Amino acid sequence: MAAAAFKAICFLHPRTTFNTPPQRCPSIAFPAAKSLQCNPAMAALTASPALSISETFVKLKERGEVALIPYITAGDPDLSTTAEALKVLDLSGSDIIELGVPYSDPLADGPVIQDAATRALARGTTFESIIEMLKDVIPQLSCPISLFTYYNPILKRGVDKFMTTVKDTGVHGLVVPDVPLEETEILRKEASSKNIELVLLTTPTTPTERMKAIAEASEGFLYLVSSVGVTGARSSINERVPALLRDIKEVHLSTQTQSISPPNVHFSK
Repeated sequence: MAAAAFKAICFLHPRTTFNTPPQRCPSIAFPAAKSLQCNPAMAALTASPALSISETFVKLKERGEVALIPYITAGDPDLSTTAEALKVLDLSGSDIIELGVPYSDPLADGPVIQDAATRALARGTTFESIIEMLKDVIPQLSCPISLFTYYNPILKRGVDKFMTTVKDTGVHGLVVPDVPLEETEILRKEASSKNIELVLLTTPTTPTERMKAIAEASEGFLYLVSSVGVTGARSSINERVPALLRDIKEVHLSTQTQSISPPNVHFSK
């Protein structure tokens, strides 16, 4: 049975501390579309206009809660399944949903997400078809969508055109894992002008001063990759993660800017 790849993600506030090592969130596989029945009328009635990613984290922080942010690859096994999965995830309590744009050379991803992208591309999934699907689905959702895409699809369409398309579709955030901080200026400028929050990444091997620069430039939240290597299941989390969270908290407190929202700890990497 075909299944959409699901990347488990946990998001923690800067004040969160660990008394025991953090555990990886469970993996989930979505079955074929026919078993993901979601009443569109019900979704439309229950959905309210989504907050931005930053606003979502502010609300969660006020309640002392962490965020549930699932990831699925668009078009695996097909876009109709993706549309239903987004509705189910929203109705099931997701705070933000990260939607992967399938790409033929996903450098940061392991075999599970690589295979999901390969299946999606083999079925003819394109950025344009994903956008058309999202135009119909996003008005039915109450949580914001963040696109996960590599830079080449953006470059191919032109940064301004890409950002305009994403904005007009109702997407709130963007993660581009293969663009280093020094080369994000144009992306950040165009994203900011379209009210799209560009999320930047830091890792356990990122030097402290560089991490501070990334944290200051990131919007929505800071994406902390919990281990070195590609995505995939791990039996443990890098032992530096608790210390990194403390470092990021110090950066957050020292800058006191709204652009540094609670950090994201990606336990499946």
